[in-house]
Amino acid sequence: MRKLCIVMLATAVSVAISGLVRAADDPKAVVDKGIKALGGEDKLAKVKVISWKTKGKIFIQGNPNDFTTEVTAEGLDHFRSKFEGDFGGMKIEATAILAGDKGWRTLPDSSELDADHLAVAKRNAYLEVLPITLVGLKENTFKLEADKEEKVDGKPAVGIKVTGPDKKEFTVFFDKESGLPVRLVGKVMNWMDQEVTQETSYGGYKDIDGIKKATKIEIKHDGEKVVEAEITDFKVLDKVDPKTFAKPE
Repeated sequence: MRKLCIVMLATAVSVAISGLVRAADDPKAVVDKGIKALGGEDKLAKVKVISWKTKGKIFIQGNPNDFTTEVTAEGLDHFRSKFEGDFGGMKIEATAILAGDKGWRTLPDSSELDADHLAVAKRNAYLEVLPITLVGLKENTFKLEADKEEKVDGKPAVGIKVTGPDKKEFTVFFDKESGLPVRLVGKVMNWMDQEVTQETSYGGYKDIDGIKKATKIEIKHDGEKVVEAEITDFKVLDKVDPKTFAKPE
Protein backbone atom coordinates (compact mmCIF):
# COMPACT_ATOMS: atom_id res chain seq x y z
CA MET A 1 0.00 0.00 0.00
CA ARG A 2 2.81 2.39 0.95
CA LYS A 3 4.60 1.59 -2.32
CA LEU A 4 1.41 2.25 -4.29
CA CYS A 5 1.00 5.65 -2.60
CA ILE A 6 4.59 6.59 -3.44
CA VAL A 7 4.05 5.61 -7.09
CA MET A 8 0.81 7.62 -7.24
CA LEU A 9 2.50 10.63 -5.63
CA ALA A 10 5.44 10.46 -8.05
CA THR A 11 3.03 10.24 -10.99
CA ALA A 12 1.04 13.23 -9.74
CA VAL A 13 4.21 15.30 -9.32
CA SER A 14 5.39 14.31 -12.81
CA VAL A 15 2.07 15.30 -14.36
CA ALA A 16 2.09 18.60 -12.49
CA ILE A 17 5.63 19.41 -13.58
CA SER A 18 4.95 18.49 -17.21
CA GLY A 19 1.84 20.67 -17.07
CA LEU A 20 3.93 23.60 -15.88
CA VAL A 21 6.45 23.02 -18.67
CA ARG A 22 3.71 22.94 -21.27
CA ALA A 23 2.15 26.10 -19.86
CA ALA A 24 5.50 27.89 -19.83
CA ASP A 25 6.12 26.93 -23.46
CA ASP A 26 2.57 27.49 -24.70
CA PRO A 27 3.16 29.11 -28.11
CA LYS A 28 0.39 31.68 -27.77
CA ALA A 29 1.68 32.70 -24.34
CA VAL A 30 5.22 33.05 -25.72
CA VAL A 31 3.99 35.22 -28.60
CA ASP A 32 1.88 37.33 -26.23
CA LYS A 33 4.93 37.89 -24.03
CA GLY A 34 6.89 38.93 -27.11
CA ILE A 35 4.18 41.37 -28.17
CA LYS A 36 4.15 42.87 -24.68
CA ALA A 37 7.95 43.22 -24.77
CA LEU A 38 7.78 45.05 -28.10
CA GLY A 39 5.26 47.59 -26.86
CA GLY A 40 1.93 45.89 -26.19
CA GLU A 41 -0.86 44.60 -28.43
CA ASP A 42 -3.01 47.72 -28.15
CA LYS A 43 -0.21 49.80 -29.62
CA LEU A 44 1.21 47.30 -32.10
CA ALA A 45 -2.17 46.30 -33.55
CA LYS A 46 -2.57 49.90 -34.73
CA VAL A 47 0.68 49.80 -36.69
CA LYS A 48 -0.36 49.49 -40.33
CA VAL A 49 2.53 51.01 -42.29
CA ILE A 50 6.22 50.99 -41.42
CA SER A 51 9.34 52.14 -43.20
CA TRP A 52 13.00 51.72 -42.46
CA LYS A 53 16.46 52.20 -43.89
CA THR A 54 19.45 49.95 -43.44
CA LYS A 55 23.12 50.01 -44.22
CA GLY A 56 25.58 47.18 -43.95
CA LYS A 57 27.64 44.61 -45.76
CA ILE A 58 26.85 41.65 -47.99
CA PHE A 59 29.47 38.91 -47.88
CA ILE A 60 30.25 37.09 -51.11
CA GLN A 61 32.83 34.33 -50.73
CA GLY A 62 33.81 36.02 -47.48
CA ASN A 63 34.37 39.43 -49.09
CA PRO A 64 32.31 42.35 -47.68
CA ASN A 65 30.39 44.65 -50.02
CA ASP A 66 28.60 47.81 -48.89
CA PHE A 67 24.86 48.16 -49.40
CA THR A 68 21.86 50.23 -48.32
CA THR A 69 18.12 49.55 -48.47
CA GLU A 70 14.94 51.60 -48.13
CA VAL A 71 11.85 49.57 -47.26
CA THR A 72 8.14 50.35 -46.88
CA ALA A 73 5.64 47.73 -45.74
CA GLU A 74 1.87 47.84 -45.32
CA GLY A 75 0.53 44.76 -43.62
CA LEU A 76 2.16 41.50 -44.66
CA ASP A 77 1.40 41.60 -48.39
CA HIS A 78 2.47 45.07 -49.54
CA PHE A 79 6.20 45.53 -49.56
CA ARG A 80 8.63 47.78 -51.43
CA SER A 81 12.40 47.52 -51.15
CA LYS A 82 15.01 49.65 -52.91
CA PHE A 83 18.52 48.23 -52.84
CA GLU A 84 21.80 49.93 -53.67
CA GLY A 85 25.12 48.09 -53.50
CA ASP A 86 28.76 48.49 -54.39
CA PHE A 87 30.40 45.26 -55.51
CA GLY A 88 34.07 45.90 -56.15
CA GLY A 89 33.32 49.25 -57.75
CA MET A 90 30.32 47.96 -59.70
CA LYS A 91 27.19 49.84 -58.61
CA ILE A 92 23.94 47.91 -58.51
CA GLU A 93 20.46 49.31 -57.91
CA ALA A 94 17.30 47.25 -57.72
CA THR A 95 13.69 47.71 -56.66
CA ALA A 96 11.32 44.92 -55.66
CA ILE A 97 7.60 45.47 -55.10
CA LEU A 98 4.88 43.21 -53.74
CA ALA A 99 1.28 44.39 -54.02
CA GLY A 100 -1.00 41.61 -52.87
CA ASP A 101 -1.20 39.10 -55.73
CA LYS A 102 1.10 41.03 -58.03
CA GLY A 103 4.77 41.89 -57.87
CA TRP A 104 7.60 43.38 -59.88
CA ARG A 105 11.36 43.67 -59.86
CA THR A 106 13.87 45.74 -61.78
CA LEU A 107 16.79 43.29 -61.69
CA PRO A 108 18.03 41.52 -63.78
CA ASP A 109 15.45 43.31 -65.91
CA SER A 110 12.21 45.18 -65.23
CA SER A 111 9.51 42.54 -65.16
CA GLU A 112 6.39 41.28 -63.44
CA LEU A 113 6.94 38.35 -61.11
CA ASP A 114 5.77 34.95 -62.30
CA ALA A 115 3.82 32.67 -59.96
CA ASP A 116 6.92 31.03 -58.44
CA HIS A 117 8.76 34.28 -57.78
CA LEU A 118 5.56 35.90 -56.49
CA ALA A 119 5.26 33.11 -53.89
CA VAL A 120 8.90 33.72 -52.90
CA ALA A 121 8.26 37.47 -52.59
CA LYS A 122 5.21 36.89 -50.37
CA ARG A 123 7.16 34.60 -48.04
CA ASN A 124 10.14 36.93 -47.86
CA ALA A 125 7.84 39.84 -47.03
CA TYR A 126 6.06 38.17 -44.13
CA LEU A 127 9.30 36.73 -42.76
CA GLU A 128 10.80 40.22 -42.68
CA VAL A 129 7.76 42.06 -41.30
CA LEU A 130 6.36 39.59 -38.75
CA PRO A 131 9.17 39.93 -36.14
CA ILE A 132 8.71 43.72 -36.02
CA THR A 133 5.32 43.63 -34.27
CA LEU A 134 4.48 39.87 -33.98
CA VAL A 135 0.74 40.61 -34.06
CA GLY A 136 0.44 38.92 -37.46
CA LEU A 137 1.26 35.62 -35.78
CA LYS A 138 -2.13 35.76 -34.07
CA GLU A 139 -3.95 35.58 -37.41
CA ASN A 140 -5.67 32.30 -38.27
CA THR A 141 -3.44 31.95 -41.33
CA PHE A 142 -0.48 31.15 -39.05
CA LYS A 143 -0.35 27.93 -37.03
CA LEU A 144 1.82 27.93 -33.89
CA GLU A 145 3.51 24.99 -32.16
CA ALA A 146 6.01 24.73 -29.33
CA ASP A 147 9.51 23.95 -30.57
CA LYS A 148 12.95 23.37 -29.05
CA GLU A 149 14.91 25.68 -26.78
CA GLU A 150 18.40 26.79 -27.69
CA LYS A 151 20.98 29.39 -26.76
CA VAL A 152 21.07 32.67 -28.70
CA ASP A 153 24.06 34.86 -27.88
CA GLY A 154 24.62 32.67 -24.83
CA LYS A 155 21.10 33.18 -23.46
CA PRO A 156 18.25 30.64 -23.39
CA ALA A 157 15.60 31.22 -26.05
CA VAL A 158 12.23 29.53 -26.56
CA GLY A 159 11.44 28.35 -30.09
CA ILE A 160 7.98 28.58 -31.64
CA LYS A 161 7.45 26.70 -34.90
CA VAL A 162 5.14 28.53 -37.28
CA THR A 163 3.38 27.22 -40.37
CA GLY A 164 2.54 30.10 -42.70
CA PRO A 165 -0.34 30.58 -45.14
CA ASP A 166 1.88 29.01 -47.81
CA LYS A 167 2.15 25.84 -45.66
CA LYS A 168 5.87 26.45 -45.21
CA GLU A 169 7.42 26.33 -41.75
CA PHE A 170 9.80 28.61 -39.89
CA THR A 171 10.84 28.98 -36.24
CA VAL A 172 10.98 32.16 -34.18
CA PHE A 173 13.15 32.14 -31.06
CA PHE A 174 12.24 34.42 -28.15
CA ASP A 175 14.64 35.44 -25.40
CA LYS A 176 13.37 33.53 -22.37
CA GLU A 177 13.86 36.44 -19.99
CA SER A 178 12.87 39.52 -22.00
CA GLY A 179 10.43 37.85 -24.39
CA LEU A 180 11.91 39.70 -27.38
CA PRO A 181 12.30 37.86 -30.71
CA VAL A 182 16.02 37.18 -31.21
CA ARG A 183 16.21 34.76 -34.14
CA LEU A 184 14.16 33.47 -37.07
CA VAL A 185 15.08 30.30 -38.96
CA GLY A 186 13.44 29.03 -42.12
CA LYS A 187 13.94 27.88 -45.69
CA VAL A 188 14.16 30.64 -48.31
CA MET A 189 15.32 31.07 -51.89
CA ASN A 190 18.58 32.98 -52.16
CA TRP A 191 19.44 35.47 -54.92
CA MET A 192 20.54 32.58 -57.15
CA ASP A 193 17.16 30.85 -56.80
CA GLN A 194 18.64 28.14 -54.59
CA GLU A 195 16.86 26.97 -51.44
CA VAL A 196 18.88 27.61 -48.29
CA THR A 197 18.29 27.63 -44.55
CA GLN A 198 18.23 31.27 -43.53
CA GLU A 199 19.03 32.25 -39.95
CA THR A 200 18.27 35.88 -39.08
CA SER A 201 19.41 37.20 -35.70
CA TYR A 202 18.06 40.39 -34.10
CA GLY A 203 19.76 42.59 -31.52
CA GLY A 204 20.39 46.15 -30.41
CA TYR A 205 16.76 46.79 -29.47
CA LYS A 206 15.83 50.45 -29.07
CA ASP A 207 12.60 52.34 -28.37
CA ILE A 208 11.57 53.97 -31.66
CA ASP A 209 8.19 55.55 -32.37
CA GLY A 210 6.79 53.93 -29.24
CA ILE A 211 7.83 50.37 -29.97
CA LYS A 212 11.00 48.35 -29.43
CA LYS A 213 12.86 47.74 -32.68
CA ALA A 214 15.89 45.58 -33.36
CA THR A 215 18.59 47.76 -34.93
CA LYS A 216 21.25 45.08 -35.49
CA ILE A 217 20.60 42.24 -37.94
CA GLU A 218 22.76 39.33 -39.05
CA ILE A 219 21.77 36.81 -41.71
CA LYS A 220 23.33 33.43 -42.40
CA HIS A 221 22.63 31.05 -45.27
CA ASP A 222 23.35 27.42 -44.46
CA GLY A 223 25.48 28.58 -41.53
CA GLU A 224 27.57 31.09 -43.50
CA LYS A 225 27.23 34.82 -42.75
CA VAL A 226 25.91 36.70 -45.78
CA VAL A 227 24.60 39.97 -44.30
CA GLU A 228 25.31 42.17 -41.33
CA ALA A 229 23.30 45.38 -41.14
CA GLU A 230 22.01 48.11 -38.90
CA ILE A 231 18.76 50.04 -39.03
CA THR A 232 19.59 53.71 -39.59
CA ASP A 233 16.00 55.00 -39.65
CA PHE A 234 12.66 53.51 -38.62
CA LYS A 235 9.20 55.08 -38.76
CA VAL A 236 5.61 54.13 -38.07
CA LEU A 237 3.41 55.85 -40.67
CA ASP A 238 -0.28 56.69 -40.61
CA LYS A 239 -0.61 56.07 -44.34
CA VAL A 240 1.40 55.71 -47.50
CA ASP A 241 0.99 56.91 -51.07
CA PRO A 242 -0.68 54.05 -53.02
CA LYS A 243 1.85 54.64 -55.79
CA THR A 244 4.46 53.21 -53.43
CA PHE A 245 3.29 49.72 -54.36
CA ALA A 246 2.57 50.43 -58.03
CA LYS A 247 4.42 48.88 -60.95
CA PRO A 248 7.82 50.57 -61.28
CA GLU A 249 8.22 52.80 -64.30
